[in-house]
Amino acid sequence: MKVILLGTAAGGGCPQWNCACRLCVSGLPPRSQDCVAISADGAGWYLLNCSPDIRAQILGTPELRAGPGPREIPLRGVLLTDAELDHSLGLLMLRESGGLPVWAPEPVLSALSPFRTIVDGYGGWTWLSAVNIPRLRVDVLPVSDKRPKYVPAGAADGPWVVAYRIEDSTTGGVLVYAPCLRSWPAGFDAFVADADLVLLDGTFHAPDEMAGVGGPDQLAMGHLPITASLAQIAGRAGHWAFTHVNNTNPVLDPASPEHSAVLAAGAALPADGTCYEL
Repeated sequence: MKVILLGTAAGGGCPQWNCACRLCVSGLPPRSQDCVAISADGAGWYLLNCSPDIRAQILGTPELRAGPGPREIPLRGVLLTDAELDHSLGLLMLRESGGLPVWAPEPVLSALSPFRTIVDGYGGWTWLSAVNIPRLRVDVLPVSDKRPKYVPAGAADGPWVVAYRIEDSTTGGVLVYAPCLRSWPAGFDAFVADADLVLLDGTFHAPDEMAGVGGPDQLAMGHLPITASLAQIAGRAGHWAFTHVNNTNPVLDPASPEHSAVLAAGAALPADGTCYEL
């Protein structure tokens, strides 16, 4: 299974357009919003989430470019972990595709009804809650009941956020994709067991990080701080990496002690464009 990290930043990317925090003005290499592409054969590709930056991400990734026919594309579908705008707005950018299957939990599909109406007007898309992909076994674990801000309080019960465990039935390689974790949920230890690569929620480093820019605490925003995750993975085998990193997160700075602490714990902070083979 081939895995390409198209984007590794949280909503807004880094630098974020409306932010002048230390990291946004530091000149660090930019990061686009969280999105992953996977393929079992190197020919047909599936997106894990679909960021607002998807056009630039596709054009910057040769494996995802159109061709050889004038309208041939290698995209075969999209799996959404949630209905947050930074994970779903890109569907509007793909409207010219003529229709793709999109998998997501039922509450997510319901919340995205306005998007579905728009893109369905450009071609018959398929909206599904049960995932079925050739050669890839996909298991789903609900990990949070955090609704997006735009969803009214009386909306349906969850699951609102899920993680995916994707296994290549030929190679046995396993990817776990969990970019939004409100906690280390029940069943997650078994879910990540024996995984070759676990992409974890790296939005914030510490519980009070947003205080410096006037934001709410991280748990209220639905994100487990990296400090809590590092305590969970200490001493465990496997390849752990953090994605969905917010522009305020000090781990973005390679010279920071927070960055060094993540690496010392045996985890990675991969950049946009990082590729894996599992």
